[in-house]
Amino acid sequence: MSPTTPPATGDAAPDFEALLCNGETFRPVSLSRLLDGERGCVLVFFGFTGSAISENWWKRYDRAGWDGFGVPVVGISRDGPYSQNAFLRRIDSPFRFFSDVDGELAASYDLLAERRGMAGTRTARRAILVLDDAGEITYDWVAEDWISPVPREEVERAVGELDG
Repeated sequence: MSPTTPPATGDAAPDFEALLCNGETFRPVSLSRLLDGERGCVLVFFGFTGSAISENWWKRYDRAGWDGFGVPVVGISRDGPYSQNAFLRRIDSPFRFFSDVDGELAASYDLLAERRGMAGTRTARRAILVLDDAGEITYDWVAEDWISPVPREEVERAVGELDG
């Protein structure tokens, strides 16, 4: 992984600690702790928690049964924990989100991007990383724009290939 390229398949995912929100509470959790005892996880980087686009995608993940993967599916955005918990409750989501208020987490994955027309606002690029139990990336997808469809079947296949 170079300093200007997001981590890709075969790379070790950078470990981090951030507030993990479940719709009611939040507490600091590291990626390594999230993976402990799991066969992997799915990290979903996205822009704004409360946006209509985010609501659309997270409802699609729910309808597609991503909460039944047998591994955690966790969102990561720049919104604060109270906003994330309110969003998760409002859409009745089974998922959890890491709060990356300062953008350091997205920056450590080289996914922090300036939003055109938004006065210097920087959010995570849309990306999905499937990690195995050791934190190695087994699948990566980084969107070229803010609205392209996620390759759901590819993500689902990658999760299915995790050792269990």
